[in-house]
Amino acid sequence: MSISKLTTDKVKERMDIEEVVGDYVPLKKKGQNLWACCPFHGEKSPSFSISPAKQIYKCFGCGKAGDPIQFVMDIEGIGFQEAIRHLAGKYGIEVEEDKARTPEQDIAQNERESLFIALGFARDFFVKNLQSEEGKSIGLSYFKERGFNTGIIEKFDLGYASDGWDYMLKAAKAAGFQEEILLKAGLVLQKEGDPTRIYDRFRGRVLFPIHNISGKPIGFGARILTKDKNQPKYINSPETEVYHKSDVLYGMFQAKKAIRDKDNCYLVEGYTDVISMHLSGIENVVSSSGTSLTEGQIKLIKRFTDQVTVLYDGDAAGIKASLRGIDLLLEGGLNVKAVVFPDGEDPDSYSRKVGTQAFQDYLKENSRDFIGFKIGLYQEEFARDPIRKAEVIREVVQSIGKIPDPIIRSVYTKEASVLLGIEEDIILAELNKSVLKSQKETFNKHKENAAAEEALEELIPTKIQVSVEEILRIQEREMVRLLINYGWQQIGEEGMHLCQYLLSETQELQFETPVYAKILILYRQELEKGNLPGPDHFLSSRDSEVQKEVIDLVTQRHEISTHWHEKHQITITTETDDLTQTGYKTILRLKKRMVLRLMNEAMLKIKNAELEKLSDDKVYEFQVIYAELKKVQLEIDKELGIVIG
Repeated sequence: MSISKLTTDKVKERMDIEEVVGDYVPLKKKGQNLWACCPFHGEKSPSFSISPAKQIYKCFGCGKAGDPIQFVMDIEGIGFQEAIRHLAGKYGIEVEEDKARTPEQDIAQNERESLFIALGFARDFFVKNLQSEEGKSIGLSYFKERGFNTGIIEKFDLGYASDGWDYMLKAAKAAGFQEEILLKAGLVLQKEGDPTRIYDRFRGRVLFPIHNISGKPIGFGARILTKDKNQPKYINSPETEVYHKSDVLYGMFQAKKAIRDKDNCYLVEGYTDVISMHLSGIENVVSSSGTSLTEGQIKLIKRFTDQVTVLYDGDAAGIKASLRGIDLLLEGGLNVKAVVFPDGEDPDSYSRKVGTQAFQDYLKENSRDFIGFKIGLYQEEFARDPIRKAEVIREVVQSIGKIPDPIIRSVYTKEASVLLGIEEDIILAELNKSVLKSQKETFNKHKENAAAEEALEELIPTKIQVSVEEILRIQEREMVRLLINYGWQQIGEEGMHLCQYLLSETQELQFETPVYAKILILYRQELEKGNLPGPDHFLSSRDSEVQKEVIDLVTQRHEISTHWHEKHQITITTETDDLTQTGYKTILRLKKRMVLRLMNEAMLKIKNAELEKLSDDKVYEFQVIYAELKKVQLEIDKELGIVIG
């Protein structure tokens, strides 16, 4: 069941932004706001602002913004419902479930909760079984041989499954679990040819529980300890309602805070690699559990950092076979580095071999960005084969082309030029072809999407300029900013509200920026209900796009000290001193930008008349339109006091 609205409302009434954020970072008062170093990205000077009056936070460095609920969602990497539960627990609020659900929804939710409970039971069973006589002699001795101490065993809930037919099944049934739930949780199997015979999936193996982001067990990885060639070394839980391999990284629950703190995520291959690195004092590490990286896993990493360091075993052939993962990380917008261990070593074996300090030093000294790493892999090959060098150049260019940020692409282009000993223009030309080819493929797949056509025009390097559309967006933003911040204030002798003037003047205007158009619709809807919405109404919106934009509109990075200008007898004029004039000029500037855009469209039609095969009458019509729009522009300029040469 979902949490009831009553519980959510109680949490919203009780929660306090200062208390919630203060649980994670120290706060310092400056002016009306509180400040801290941002918990979402590394910084030395505080740019993370908390407004107790507005109950919002905003980082002027990375752009993160929201209310206390959003903060918990961001910092813990959880959803809205889990954030409400978290805050309810903090404030001692009893959580009531929403009963207004269909029977089907109840069944699905109950089954999901039953799976979590069953998996939790199995985790506890395997952990306890590690202390049994068989568990100690086989499972615990294996962990001790690998250097796993009691603390690390408890931290990762490591366990042992006895080598019997149905030990776990019998214990689960005795505890009241039905076979159907145990089957759906992937804990037991049906015998082939005889579905009435049920037996344990995990037998005679050490267990590595796989946790979700909140720490609940959702599956298991199980390693065999005998040398039976007829058995796989590892068996894993199957896909279930709560376990989707493509969206899970082993160790993320234990690593998420360290990943944020260090602003880097080490990516390794196996369970023991993760645990060994924790033993070496490195906690910002996760594993793809031996499977190829997926888009879901990359998005999970990006929730906590933009920096990834991939750790490779000392096996050149294996590294080259797995380079596809680097391209996927780049495509996902992550900055990628790599470390290669000596031949025959992996993170687990090497950390045990050299010790904690030497292992940490090795990671720092041998971390290379993906360009240097990739070129280094093929250095010997292309040193004696010019054709192979050309192939490597194309492979490197393809990787650079995966990077979404054009500035970062440009930086790596320069580096590749130096390392490969080839002119930058040649790499740039090849990169342009690669990017254009990729964009054409995207365009062909999504011809119905007009945005894809615009993407074809992007070449590297791009010329930076402010378009008419961007200036129009800025003016739309300014009008909405006034509406949100001061719409409720009265202006003029008649005492009308500023929002009435702004909305009446823009009634016939079509806003081009989707989020501003959305805010205008929401504002008008509230007015129709007889409400006069202020900033708080939009700050409490569960539409994250609207909430984030409104936070930007109501937040200022710098405050003017009232004590300072009073002391020096300096008068500072603000936009609120004459809201009538401020609103009037804002509307004029907005209308001017819309007129300029229409003039551009008319001029484009005139210039392309021959190409579009327009008649002379049609061309004349556009010329008349342009001339009339020019008159309107001049009138607006005159009102704004702009000198016209």
